[in-house]
This record gives sequence, C-alpha cells and structure tokens, in this order.
Amino acid sequence: MDRTAQVSSRPFPYEIAYDPPTASAFPHVRAARVLEANWTGASTVPSRKLYPHQWSWDSAFIAIGLRHVSPARAQTELETLLAAQWADGRVPHIVFNPSVPLDAYFPSPDFWRSSTAGRAAGAPRTVQTSGIVQPPVHALAAWLVHRADPALSRARGFLARVYPRLAAWHRYLLHRRDLGGAGLVAVVHPWEQGMDNSPCWDVPLARITPAPARSFRRADLDHGAAEDRPTDLDYGRYVRLAADYRDREYADGDGGFAVEDPAFNALLIASEHALARIAEELGAAGAARRERAERLTAALVERLWEPAAGMFLCRDLRGGGLRPERSVSGLVPLLLPGLPRAVTAALVRTLRGPHFSLGDRTRLVPSYDLLGEAFDPHRYWRGPAWFNTGWLLERGLRTHGETAAADALRTAFLDLAGATGFAEYVDPYTGEACGATGFSWTAALALDLYHRERVPHERQGPDKSPQRGVSRLGTGTFDKSDQGGDRG
Repeated sequence: MDRTAQVSSRPFPYEIAYDPPTASAFPHVRAARVLEANWTGASTVPSRKLYPHQWSWDSAFIAIGLRHVSPARAQTELETLLAAQWADGRVPHIVFNPSVPLDAYFPSPDFWRSSTAGRAAGAPRTVQTSGIVQPPVHALAAWLVHRADPALSRARGFLARVYPRLAAWHRYLLHRRDLGGAGLVAVVHPWEQGMDNSPCWDVPLARITPAPARSFRRADLDHGAAEDRPTDLDYGRYVRLAADYRDREYADGDGGFAVEDPAFNALLIASEHALARIAEELGAAGAARRERAERLTAALVERLWEPAAGMFLCRDLRGGGLRPERSVSGLVPLLLPGLPRAVTAALVRTLRGPHFSLGDRTRLVPSYDLLGEAFDPHRYWRGPAWFNTGWLLERGLRTHGETAAADALRTAFLDLAGATGFAEYVDPYTGEACGATGFSWTAALALDLYHRERVPHERQGPDKSPQRGVSRLGTGTFDKSDQGGDRG
C-alpha cells in the first residue's frame, strides 16, 4: 500500500505530522501513536496481542477517530472491512489476518470455516471471517469520515463505493434478523451485541449446554487476568452457540439464543439516519430511510422501554419477555434525537441515579447496574466502564441539551484514557486500567474528543459556510433538518 495515501489532505489542528515526534507527551499525540502501532497496512487491530485481527465495530469507532489525522486511512479502514462482506449482506464481526498464527486467537478461522460452512450464505472465498456480526455503527462512521474531508471523499468515490454495501448490510439485519416479527433486530450470540459477558445474557445463556472445556483453548487468558474475563462455563456456552450456528451453515432463526438488544437497535437507527445523509450526498432521496428510522424508533420504545426501570431492557425471544437486568446498553438509545421527551428525561435521571451514578460515584458510565447482584467492577462488561459507550452517551447527553453533563463526561473520558495508557476498560469507581492497554478504539475516540475540544465544529464546505442540512453527528448534535435522525 502507498504509505503517502495515509496522510491527510487537510491540516491537522495540532500542527503535528501523523507520526509525531517521540519526545512529545501530548495526549492526542500518544493516541495517534496507538493507532499507528496497531495499523497493519490495511486496517487497525484493537490490540496487537489480545485481538490481533480486524473487528467490525472496532473498525467503525477507529475510523471515527482516524478521520481527524488521516481521512484517507479512515476510509481505507472501512473499505477493508466491507470488502469481506458476505453475499447475503452480513458484515462479519472478525476479518482474519492470514499472517497471524491460528493459535494466537480463539475462535480461529479453522473454527468458523467461513469459506465452506458459509458458502450458502455467500461468504467470501478469498478471505477468512467469522460468521456472526456486531453492532451496525458503520454507516454512521462512513458519514463522519466523509464529513472530515468531503473533497477527498468525493475524489476517491468513497461514499459511492460503500453505500451499496452499507445498504445491503442494513437489509440483511432488517429482513433476516427480525426474529421477533415486530421490526427490531435480534442478536443470535452475545458476541454479536459486543457486550459479551453482560449479566443480561445469563438467563438466555443458561439454556445452552456448554461445549466441553477440552474442546477449545482460551487464548485470551494468555494476555488477560482470568478474574477480569468471562468464566470457562460462559465461554463454553459461547463456543456451543457459535458451533451450532456454523453447523446450520449460518442460517438465521433456529438457534437457542435470540435477544432484541436496545444498543444494537439504537445504533442501527443512528446509521439509518446516516444512510439517508449519504444517499442525499449521492443525489438520491433519503426520505424513506428517515421514515424507516422513525418506525424503528417507535418499535424500540414499544418493545424495549420499561418505565418502571427508567431505561430500555433486553427482550429474550426464546424465554419470553423483558429481562430485568440494567445494562449500559439500555442507556445507549439516548443517542437518538427522535425519542419521546419523557423517555429521554427518564434516561438522564437513570444515568445520574443510584444504578449508574454518573457524576457522583462514577466518572465514566459503568457497563452494569452498580446495585445489581452480578456487578463486578473488573469483570468484562459486568461492571467496568468502557470508553466506546462513554463516547456514545456523551453524544446522547449533548443531543438532548445536557451540556454540563456531556462536558463532564468528555473531561472524564479524556483524563482516564490518557492516564491509563488508553486502556480497554476501567474500574468505574477508581479508574484503574483493566484489560489491554494501547487499545485502538479508546485512542481513536479520545482523538475525536480531543479534536472537538480544539475544533468544536465539523469541517465546513469550500466557501467556509456551514453546509445546509448536514447532520452534525460528529459534534454530538443534530441540526433541525436531521431530527429523528465482545468480541468472540
């Protein structure tokens, strides 16, 4: 790959090159170094040792940060991921790097067998992938990447190339994953939702017979403390679910795990709004996508909103009904500007209340209910605070006029990201680093927030005047024309 393509065509606001001077200690420079260290030539790994391949929603978040230092490389990040899309439209949650040894990560390509077990679903022949998916942040990321340097994007035909793939991705989710028949998308594995080990999955997973411990080896424990990771029993259930899905040739609808998750669906809605903006940029109509986003928002409230909890809950389609566990996933819909006012007000109260205690006992949002029996401040998604959900909620607060709370969350994010060496996640009480350090989405989203501190508005058009009708998703707000608008 031509390395010169990685250099931005526009000046970076901090007046540094992409490869910054080694003597600099500025946090935005250190964040940029993390992304450079994790770059493979065509994409960015989340962590060199722990996650040595390309992950789907990681790459979307990474592109959002990369756009500030190299829009060309941010475009390449998304293009590389979408090049591994299956013919049925799914974007796999892992794209495997063939140069990485098979025993460096489990489940490895020989477990997923995408080119054979996924043949009926149109898995690519030339690259190995997993067969499950992750949250659809990609259209939102593509729109923000385009807005970072519209001239470069248009010159490269970036949106014209990615739009058909993003539209196919959304069609797959809306048509193949509406397992509840009410319009919302269901996940068929905890790894798909991205919050792998959440207590929300405990009851649905309890119905799954775990794979024998001797049938797999957990490479994650080579790089992380066992007490911070999912248990062997849970991992055995993850493996069983994935193997059963593979053995059904990745056909949807018949598995023992199917859950409608609020964050997954909220991110789909946000990306539908972004696809409307992309369509209009390409000269097509965006009204149908906005209408779909509005219908999905109504379905989200109808299906997953629980007034007594003051937040959205997961719906277990195999066990019947809403799960009572309070997870950060149920707060992520705050990102959406089309929610009823009473719902957004209740979400803000819950975020500040005793279950999450933002701004009181916690500076970043814990991943699970502080008062829940399953809460653990260090164990993967069962309590620790994650930076990607913090980034989403910062935008949600700002979207709904909670400027002081959004500013405090942004400050806490940047302080803790820099202090922990861009950790994967942190103890929500103490800010102690957990998991991997030098984690790509933490660094990338920190870059996005650093950029907004110094340059509070999206790049404007060539005449330096704001472009009419453009969604300001990059600053955590929407203009009036856009209202409504683990890993495995």
